Amino acid sequence: MKRILAVLTMMLTALTISNSNAKDNEMTDKKVLVAYFSATGTTAGVAERLAKAISGDLFEIKPEQPYTAADLNWRDKQSRSSVEMDDMSSRPAIASKVEDMSRYNVVFVGFPIWWYREPSIIDTFMESYDFTDKTIIPFATSGGSGMGKSGEIMQSLSPKAKVLSGKRFPADVSEDELKAWAKEWL
Repeated sequence: MKRILAVLTMMLTALTISNSNAKDNEMTDKKVLVAYFSATGTTAGVAERLAKAISGDLFEIKPEQPYTAADLNWRDKQSRSSVEMDDMSSRPAIASKVEDMSRYNVVFVGFPIWWYREPSIIDTFMESYDFTDKTIIPFATSGGSGMGKSGEIMQSLSPKAKVLSGKRFPADVSEDELKAWAKEWL
């Protein structure tokens, strides 16, 4: 009887571990990319935690010409960021490209909120690839501003993709919170 009970216990344990692993793997059924632009490192931290939480590939959207502190001075109407954001057609160049974007089903796109929307370099990113039939999920960091029209603008730049409205996160959002949020699309 003890032997039968021990065998049943081992089988139940194995089944539980198998189900647990299957649930963990549910989040990796689709090939996922977490692409992000981060001017000061805040969005980078969130993107890194998100990629780790969902087992996604990570790609930094780096400007060909890095931003300086003076470039980011939003109080100066002549600063680079102010000039770019004032011109909806501005498309800052990106230093590198994602290798084989076609292999991804879901692309999370992260950025800081600038002037109540995504920075112009995100517009460059959106126009640089064919996102046909892909799901694009914006996420952002901000001291308090919401996503604004970021999702709508990104959708207009990639009309054959499904671009969601996205979500703004605080800099200290946990990996668990990010995983819970992202699992809806994975």
